[in-house]
Amino acid sequence: MSEDTSESEMESKQPEVVDIEQEMAEKLAQARDLIGKELRKVIIGQDEVVDQMLIALLSGGHCLITGAPGLAKTLLVSTLARVFDLSFNRIQFTPDLMPSDITGTEILEDTPEGGRELVFSKGPIFANLILADEINRTPPKTQAALLEAMQEKQVSVAGNTMTLDKPFFVLATQNPIEMEGTYPLPEAQLDRFMFNIVIDYLTEDEEVMVVSQTTGAGSGEVKPVFSGEDLLKCHEVVRRVPIAEEVVRFAVRLAANSRPGQDHTSDYVNEWVNWGAGTRAGQSLVLGAKTKALLDGRSHVTYDDIRAMAGPVLRHRILTNYRAEAEGISIDQVIEKLIAMTSEKA
Repeated sequence: MSEDTSESEMESKQPEVVDIEQEMAEKLAQARDLIGKELRKVIIGQDEVVDQMLIALLSGGHCLITGAPGLAKTLLVSTLARVFDLSFNRIQFTPDLMPSDITGTEILEDTPEGGRELVFSKGPIFANLILADEINRTPPKTQAALLEAMQEKQVSVAGNTMTLDKPFFVLATQNPIEMEGTYPLPEAQLDRFMFNIVIDYLTEDEEVMVVSQTTGAGSGEVKPVFSGEDLLKCHEVVRRVPIAEEVVRFAVRLAANSRPGQDHTSDYVNEWVNWGAGTRAGQSLVLGAKTKALLDGRSHVTYDDIRAMAGPVLRHRILTNYRAEAEGISIDQVIEKLIAMTSEKA
């Protein structure tokens, strides 16, 4: 059976979505234009990056952002926080940063009765949207404090556990150029990020617009068009978007085909890959594809939605080896071959 035939059959099998989901799908499709309009007041270009960040936020996932300095990563994240009316904190990671600098600490304060008591002073982790700038420049102990909050949505300090406000997102940046004196995140910790989004340089025309805008009278004020409550509703609606079993199986196979040493593994994967994607990759592919479908005004998921999510989902979950590096094979080239191979067998 050809892929075109299977896709058309799959789409004909899609169940009808309930009214509330259809209503939210329409609202999200309209909101995408409003959000884009507000972001373009400050952010020029990077349309694909913005779309991927929106998908991650609307599906409830954290992002790892990879890009050279000076590409407006901080500006993009802070602008997103304003558009979604979220509280925002930026943490600059350095080698001497301690876990208590992130989570907060107990301080001794005087009481009205003349005594003293320990009072917890909240750290910057207590916000809806956290920009963890250059997360790989701080030791593993401090990285772990942030990653616990990402996974459990809570922090533990002095034997007490405090729940973080919802929604809660971490957007962490890494500088791919200078790796000296850094502490790369282990694969198990990287897996907690839904996407690895790569920010590249702008085109010449876009860069001219940036320089003109930032050296002129300034841009318009960004207005919030979504709230935190709306985001939480979106997270629920995304999970109710119908998806055919064939499409879920395609996502699972796409992740499984990246694992070396398996019976179904291709020769190039065995030759170039040390470690493949785990089960979280399949989950992220499906959640991202569901959100993309809603943003496109559709209430069902297609194979193309899964393919569009493959890059940001698999980029940090597949570890290539020295052979790939010696032959000049990038991780994105490996992902392209995985998509092509999995599509042929779909």
